[in-house]
Amino acid sequence: MYQAKSGAIELRGDFGNETIWATQAQIAEIFNTTPQNITLHFKNIYSERELERKATCKEFLQVQKEGNRNVERAFQLYSLDAIIAVGYRINSKRATQFRQWATKTLKQHITRGYTINPAVVKKNYGEFQKAVENIRHLLPSGGGIDNASVVELISAFADTWLSLEAYDEERLPEKGITKKSVALTAEYLERALVDFKTSLAAKGEATELFGAERHAHAVSGIVGNVMQSFGGTPVYNTVEEKAAHLLYFMVKNHPFVDGNKRSGAYSFIWFLNQAGVLDRSKITPATLTALTLFVAESNAKHKEKMVRLILQLLKK
Repeated sequence: MYQAKSGAIELRGDFGNETIWATQAQIAEIFNTTPQNITLHFKNIYSERELERKATCKEFLQVQKEGNRNVERAFQLYSLDAIIAVGYRINSKRATQFRQWATKTLKQHITRGYTINPAVVKKNYGEFQKAVENIRHLLPSGGGIDNASVVELISAFADTWLSLEAYDEERLPEKGITKKSVALTAEYLERALVDFKTSLAAKGEATELFGAERHAHAVSGIVGNVMQSFGGTPVYNTVEEKAAHLLYFMVKNHPFVDGNKRSGAYSFIWFLNQAGVLDRSKITPATLTALTLFVAESNAKHKEKMVRLILQLLKK
C-alpha cells in the first residue's frame, strides 16, 4: 500500500514473489499523471534496458459480462520494480512526494538496519509485542542487545508471526531438511578464518589477537562436536543443524582471545555457502549481526531453543 496525503491506493499483492502489481491506470493515479505519460516512460525504461519487460510486465485476461455475453479483455500489470522506476522519472508533484518518501524509507533502512510497516504492526500489535517479549525472555536480565537488533530478528522471522511465539510451546523445528555430505575439518575452517582475519586486518579492523585460540585445538574441538557421529550415524545429520550448532559453539564457547562473534558469524555463512544452501534474502548482514548478538547474550540454559530458532530462520 502506498500512502499518499490524499489517501491510499491498494494494489494487488503477490508476496510469494515479493512484489505487487498495478495496471497502467492505477500507476497513473498513483503519480497523478496520464496513462499516456506512463506508456511513454515504460517505453523508455524497457528500450534502455533499465528493466526486463518479461520480468516486470505480465498480461492478464479479465472476463466481463456484457449483456448476455462473457467478454475477455487482455490487460497488462506492472510489478513493483516497474512502479518504482516510473516514479523516479515522472515530473509531477505527486511523483516528487513519492521520491521523498522512498528516499526517507531507504535512508532509514541503511542507517538503522531495518524498516517497519506501521500498518502491519498495528494490525498484529499483540503478536508483535509478544514476539519482542519472547526474544527478550531468552536473554539474561540486563542484556545489552539493542532494540534495533530485536526488531531485525522479528523481521527475519516475519514469514510467520507465530515462529517466535512457538518456542514457548515447543513447536520450533528440531531438525533441518538438507541431507548432503559437506566437508568440514578443523584445518579447512582454520584456513578460511585466516583468510577472514587477513581481509579484516587489511582494513584495520582486526588486531594480532583477533582469531588467536585461547587454548590449543579450540577450533578443532568445536568442529569435532559439530561433525560427531554415534554408532556410525551423524548426531547432527542435516546441513542446517550443523550450521546452527557451528554458530552457537563458535560464539558461546569463546575459542578465541578476540573476535569470537565475528568469527562465529563468518563460519556460519562460510559453511552454509560451502553447502550451497546460503539464502542471502534471509541471512542479510543486519539479520546476521542481530542473530549473532542474540546468541552471544542468550542464557546458556536456552541453548536448545536458540539452536531451534536458528533452524527456524534457515527453514525454506
